[in-house]
Amino acid sequence: MELPIYYPLGLGALLFGLGLWGALTQKNAVRILMFIEIMLNGVNLNLITFSRYYWQTSPEMAARAPILTLFVMTVAAAEASVGLAIILAMVRNRGVVEVDKATLLKG
Repeated sequence: MELPIYYPLGLGALLFGLGLWGALTQKNAVRILMFIEIMLNGVNLNLITFSRYYWQTSPEMAARAPILTLFVMTVAAAEASVGLAIILAMVRNRGVVEVDKATLLKG
């Protein structure tokens, strides 16, 4: 029995919405990074779902989705490492992790 396409698409949209909500409402920088990662995982799930759905109609187009997913995962890893380095610098210099209390760029 084949899983209908709207189940994984709905889960991907739910993950993206949860990540967006969390990234906009949280004040802790580490939590914001975690919610951004959840958003990217929702996007990856939708990419793979569309790839499997369109595999029978257009295999050459569907083969590009896993490559794009690997690219998104690479960008997410780079984003996490740079983000954690910035957070570590904030903690060392100011002693805060909350983004509304961080005034590093204020002149």
